[in-house]
Amino acid sequence: MRYLLMLCGTVDDETPGTDITEPCRAWREELTRRGMRVDGMGLHAPVSATTVRVRDGKALLTDGPFAETKEQIGGITVLDCESREQAVEAAKSHPWAAIGTIEVREMI
Repeated sequence: MRYLLMLCGTVDDETPGTDITEPCRAWREELTRRGMRVDGMGLHAPVSATTVRVRDGKALLTDGPFAETKEQIGGITVLDCESREQAVEAAKSHPWAAIGTIEVREMI
């Protein structure tokens, strides 16, 4: 079964950034070596987004994040796991879990 890990973080200009690049790289390499990691990537900041909605046949475009929330998705990882529990264990071992939130969802 494939699972999507959505790495979420709080947008807070007053909190200094934590560089977890190397631990994330090691996590990625380990899960790739074990055959669990299918794909993954980081995302640009929500301020660079364009939100698209179509209502009554008209496209409505909004620059920047649409959601009025401090928590945003900063990256995704796709895993191929034997069970939900295995996906959750992988998320728990991700360095991002120590500074942000990881939402685990089974893919259709």
